[in-house]
Amino acid sequence: MILPALILLPFLGALGAYVHRQAAYRTAWLVIIAVLHTALVGETWVARPDPILGGWIAVDALGLLVLTTVSGLFLVTAIYTVGYLRREDPRGGRAFVSCLLAFLGSASLVSLSHHLGSLWVGMESTTLSVAPLVFHRHDRRSLEAVWKYLVISSVAIALALLGMFFLATAQFSPVDTGRSLVLEDLLDHAPHLNPAWLKAAAVFLLVGFGTKLGLAPMHTWKPDTYGEAPSLVSGLMAGALVSCAFLGIARMVQVTLAAALGDFVRPLLIGFGLVSLAVAAAFLLGQRDVKRLLAYSSVEHVGLLVLGLGLSGVGAYGAVLHVINNAAAKGFMFLAVGNVVLALGTSIAGELRGLVRTLPVSGTLLLIGLLALTGSPPFGSFLSMFIILRAAVDGHPWVAATTALLLAISFVGMAAMILEMTHGAGAADERGQQPGTKAPIRESAWLIAGPVALAAVTLLLGVYLPASLQQALSEAAVSLGGVVP
Repeated sequence: MILPALILLPFLGALGAYVHRQAAYRTAWLVIIAVLHTALVGETWVARPDPILGGWIAVDALGLLVLTTVSGLFLVTAIYTVGYLRREDPRGGRAFVSCLLAFLGSASLVSLSHHLGSLWVGMESTTLSVAPLVFHRHDRRSLEAVWKYLVISSVAIALALLGMFFLATAQFSPVDTGRSLVLEDLLDHAPHLNPAWLKAAAVFLLVGFGTKLGLAPMHTWKPDTYGEAPSLVSGLMAGALVSCAFLGIARMVQVTLAAALGDFVRPLLIGFGLVSLAVAAAFLLGQRDVKRLLAYSSVEHVGLLVLGLGLSGVGAYGAVLHVINNAAAKGFMFLAVGNVVLALGTSIAGELRGLVRTLPVSGTLLLIGLLALTGSPPFGSFLSMFIILRAAVDGHPWVAATTALLLAISFVGMAAMILEMTHGAGAADERGQQPGTKAPIRESAWLIAGPVALAAVTLLLGVYLPASLQQALSEAAVSLGGVVP
């Protein structure tokens, strides 16, 4: 019963939250469902449930890691939302909490789907559940952002659907290839798949799910969407939605590697990874809006994810570990920025100075986030990024050199903005008050507990990996053609 509960419980919670008109009841639904979902995920770690629905819904190491990442980030976001709704009255009313819970249910379906058709359905559901949350301010810019997100995501999901059709066509063979689009059967009968149709499927699935992931040059929806959505929604998209899209690409990689087409798909992954790193490095320099800065940082990190898959070997292990590190770091950075926007009313860097004085906790979190997102020790992202670079050095030195250079440029772009925001001094105000003399703003415990917890997770992952997590990472890496470092 655990597997159906993981998927259905959030949808039932979404319905329950929509029925209640009082905000307190809606937030109670949100937090209770988030806690129950995380508890069920914990049970799944203790004893993996048997597959259901004829193997369509099942748990493997890779899916479990993504599910855990989604559930943990959602729990933190739910706690943050309690404080957020005490300060803000988002447009959409009752639908706000319901859409959040519907997103959790959709992401759980993606994580547990071993039928690639149901995985596609889950990815489409994430789009539909998140879109209303982007249209927050109901002005021209937010309307443009939500339409751009819907149009580009719809094209992406249509391309992925074509990829699914091609993959199903590749199963047509005189030899029995098992159940259509069921992952285990695809892997078991991969040598009998039609290579031409499988190559076409790989390209369409990479472009389709890569667009949802935010790979360049299909990333154009990301800066506007992250910039206009409430920060807690942007954090979910940058952490949980990215993890789900990565899983879609990883499933495609599993099938193509099993069919001995690694030489075809790996150069594509490396190419998209390097292009994403280059685009991110270029646009991180000179950014004015911190939320758009984090959007381009997301483009950088999804580039690292597919680069690790393309490099294979220890790179696959680094990519899977980086899924967790990226979600935790992006999650707490967006929540910290959300605190800044709630307190000061803007995300424009030029209007934000001396945040470590005016917002001590959130300002400090931004500094920690700078180190975590740029792969500085002792944070977990340093470990995963180092492993990916090690894989590049071992097999593709020119890729390693290019990646290191682009990461250095990205560090300069991010550090210039974040350090100016946290420690910079602004002009004296109209009363002649000097910068830095403003009293610190008291921050709500509801708004800082979540990002502080995620910051602690990023630090912990850099110094200690539990044995159960190491085992799951190893299983996931091997399933992607990788090895354990």
